[in-house]
Amino acid sequence: MFVSLSCALPRLALKKNADRRLKRGHLWIYSNEVDVAQTPLKGFEAGAQALICANSGKELGVALINPAGLICGRLISRDPAQGLSRSLLVHRINQALALRQLCYEEPYYRLVYGDSDLLPGLVVDRFGDDLVVQIASAGMEREKEAVIEALVQCLKPTSIWLDNDHGARELEGLPRYREAAFGEPPAAVSLVENGARFEVPLGAGQKTGWFYDHRENRARLQKLCRGKRVLDVFSYMGGWGVEAACAGAEAVVCVDSSESALDGVTANAERNWVSEKVSAVQGKAIEVLKALILDGETFDIVVLDPPAFIKRRKDQKAGEAAYRHINELAIRLLGKDGLLVSASCSMHLPKETLVDIVRGAGRHLDRHVQIIAQSGQSADHPVHSAIPETDYLKAVFARVYLP
Repeated sequence: MFVSLSCALPRLALKKNADRRLKRGHLWIYSNEVDVAQTPLKGFEAGAQALICANSGKELGVALINPAGLICGRLISRDPAQGLSRSLLVHRINQALALRQLCYEEPYYRLVYGDSDLLPGLVVDRFGDDLVVQIASAGMEREKEAVIEALVQCLKPTSIWLDNDHGARELEGLPRYREAAFGEPPAAVSLVENGARFEVPLGAGQKTGWFYDHRENRARLQKLCRGKRVLDVFSYMGGWGVEAACAGAEAVVCVDSSESALDGVTANAERNWVSEKVSAVQGKAIEVLKALILDGETFDIVVLDPPAFIKRRKDQKAGEAAYRHINELAIRLLGKDGLLVSASCSMHLPKETLVDIVRGAGRHLDRHVQIIAQSGQSADHPVHSAIPETDYLKAVFARVYLP
């Protein structure tokens, strides 16, 4: 049974026609959409819940409020009598779990993907019996204990680690921290992806420790890499490279600026019995690519999976130039009939723009570019049909050759 809020919540009124996006299915409320004459935002505490009302007075649902944010509200329920509670969290987590169990046989995936799972501000990655949680909104932070209790009830994990040391929290005025929330989290967690086994650190790695979002894209690469020489740029712990080696690649070179990440590559290669195929080069990607070009190196496949070059709209021009530059360097390292896998996790970079960047880089070098596949994030990162911001990942598989 859900807990009814009846008339206990304060009301937040929207301006005329500001409810249209919510009616189409979106969950966000921007501060300039609030009728502050009726309901001043300064009257709400960060993380509080409020009953959202159209300008006509019609009740639209319950939202988590942060008066200081550009996104000042995130709808948590369209039932005016149902707000965020442990019972709702259990219900939503079970719904999210059902999707992952439908798609994956083993318990290694992103269990909760924020807005797409109707739990805005919450991300949960599952590593078997260990969970890693990230909270990015004041409303979810306020209900942190209920979140942990709901996860324990639904999954009965051995441990839960809160990895809340990330920039999104600053936008909500929240402090950064990392701590154990349940049980005794290990120093490193294990996972299996596309037949390969990995171990990644807790608290010292990137994000939650792993990037599940490229799972299907890495599986596609595995079908194409047998007997090939592969360059994995921005390799982190070797997701692309080690999986390629496991699938029969002849040799793999992993490039990353982090020494600890490359130590992870070496350990994960050993874990999968492919050490003799996998080597690591530490350095900044641009510098390493230029050095490989000067050395006359060539590869059958080059994988580019960089961090977001466009984090904000004002980064658009510089970010697109960075994508063009690195794709051109990658193409110069391809043999006469090579494969480029070019990825971007920049939400502000449209899929068609990435394709155009790859095309343009090839044309600049007098190469013909054939797009053989385009894809996005894996099924455990479902796209909310009304929130384009949840559709961020793209990958272009392109054959590049001299015509």
